[in-house]
Amino acid sequence: MNKKIFLALLGTFLIGASLGVVFTVLNPQFAENLFLNLKQIFGSKLNGVPDSFTLFKLIFLNNTRVAILAAFGGVLFGVVPLGILFFNGFLVGIVMEYSYLQGESLTKILLSILPHGIVEIPAFAIAGLGGIEWYLEIIKGEGTLGDRFRRGFRTAMRMLGIAIFMLLIAALIEAYVTPSLAGYSF
Repeated sequence: MNKKIFLALLGTFLIGASLGVVFTVLNPQFAENLFLNLKQIFGSKLNGVPDSFTLFKLIFLNNTRVAILAAFGGVLFGVVPLGILFFNGFLVGIVMEYSYLQGESLTKILLSILPHGIVEIPAFAIAGLGGIEWYLEIIKGEGTLGDRFRRGFRTAMRMLGIAIFMLLIAALIEAYVTPSLAGYSF
């Protein structure tokens, strides 16, 4: 695993989150509209969620789709995983700052994000890193193009498998642990 690229992907998430916070401070009205739209989109998916297991399945399947996109998109010059991590970070930053500006305690905000986020964000980075390593193998590896493609693909799929396992753990935390830690229920 290329630690520099992994750290760059995590850094991209943090940059996105920081810019989301700054953007919200500078343009609270736009951030409020975006937040309300996100709440409407995700709220409609969460309306009628009868139990934690259904929430777990919804979260896990959605995050697995994102990880697959990051892994297969990484072969496109590494742009897709960077975009996914930046965009997710940007949205997290907006939601955190908007919630804080609405009077939510920093403790509750962090308890809503950190327990599952410390597993989920690295999982996305690992999935994206697999795709980037696939791309790098194709352009820099040894052997025929077909050999490089297959070798890179195997690496990407191995890393995607690790990421999906991590996302399983993150979804369990988000559906079963986070609500009680943050003090909300559905």
